[in-house]
Amino acid sequence: MGSVSLKIGDGTARFRRATVCSSAVNILMIFSVITTNLFALYAFSSSPKDPHSHLHLLDKNFSLISEQVTLILREIDMSQKKLAQIEKDLLGYESLDLSRPNIANELKLFLHHHQLPLGKDSKSGITEMVSSVGHSCEKSSDLLSQYMSYKAFGPCPNDWSVAQKLILKGCEPLPRRRCFAKTISKVGLLHPFPTSLWKAPVNNTVNWSGLGCKNFECLKGKKLSRDCIGCFDLVNGYENQRFVKSRSKNDFLIDDVLALGSGGIRIGLDVGGGSGSFAAVMAERNVTVVTSTLNVDAPFSEFIAARGLFPLFLSLDHRFPFYDNAFDLVRASSGLDGGGREEKLEFLMFDIDRVLRAGGLFWLDNFYCVDEEKKRALTRLIERFGYKKLKWVVGEKADILGSGKSQVVLSAVLEKPVRV
Repeated sequence: MGSVSLKIGDGTARFRRATVCSSAVNILMIFSVITTNLFALYAFSSSPKDPHSHLHLLDKNFSLISEQVTLILREIDMSQKKLAQIEKDLLGYESLDLSRPNIANELKLFLHHHQLPLGKDSKSGITEMVSSVGHSCEKSSDLLSQYMSYKAFGPCPNDWSVAQKLILKGCEPLPRRRCFAKTISKVGLLHPFPTSLWKAPVNNTVNWSGLGCKNFECLKGKKLSRDCIGCFDLVNGYENQRFVKSRSKNDFLIDDVLALGSGGIRIGLDVGGGSGSFAAVMAERNVTVVTSTLNVDAPFSEFIAARGLFPLFLSLDHRFPFYDNAFDLVRASSGLDGGGREEKLEFLMFDIDRVLRAGGLFWLDNFYCVDEEKKRALTRLIERFGYKKLKWVVGEKADILGSGKSQVVLSAVLEKPVRV
């Protein structure tokens, strides 16, 4: 197996992968051992009559073996370096070069290793504090330097959209900054809880910079995603009826789902939950839900927070910042499918499984399958987790974001098993 050690912002990460190159290195090493042993066998098995000639021959053979071993070791070292570079090229991982002239000073200060004043820590074993930053930030170093260019202890630039661009490019987590984030006065403008759950916030409580719409009226008729079609209209649209009134057999009622939960449902995670209406309905039932979101084309995070709910500004490529077995329920819809290779969905599903407790519920809500093969692939993946199927409904719905043609839709409630 070939290996490559990569120094990134939060320390050193090791990745191992079986490749053609690593196999070649193994074969080369085996060949080297065999060759060296053959040389040694030849050197020690030959016995000429003249002892002086024998000693001379031994010295000559030893020199030859030494040169051969040195050459082999050099070839192995070169092969390993080539393998390491190939691994880096394939994975796209690279270290941030802080010696570049265009790197912001604040970024250099943040990533600088700080030695512990009393030496090695007896509990953790570390000797220095290392700041964390996403490995993919190397690919967006210019944008990252733009983000980290500011006056220390002064106001931060109004550049949340730059931060989101970095996150969407895989530069996550972002480095911390030593500046004051832009503030918007909301005193007297926020509605009290639970009134805030279904009363839209006023326009001047939101930072609209970098967005096409500049008020909530503009957003009400927008089809921003399959989980957000008019989702900012909390009064006149369908949003206040979601999860409590069914429009098709794939729309499960929230009380029916909660009744399936063994051990009670107290806390949940909504993956890509639009404007937070699932969390709002759950809050009315004394269940706390965290909603993961980004501000793509709309101020989702601020809108959810204004409703008195918990937004988590996080991309789906990021590992969930929660401990194992934390949630009683995880809900996800079509936002679960980020496109691309099947492995990407597998990594996300395994992370969902990690934060969901045994006996907890995974609610797959109206997942659009582009074709029958997509449905079969998702079904195979779910079956590998060994979840118990409490509800499983396959239907058809018109793709309101695309061509309008009917697509296969899967809704399911699954119970995570106890694994020993």
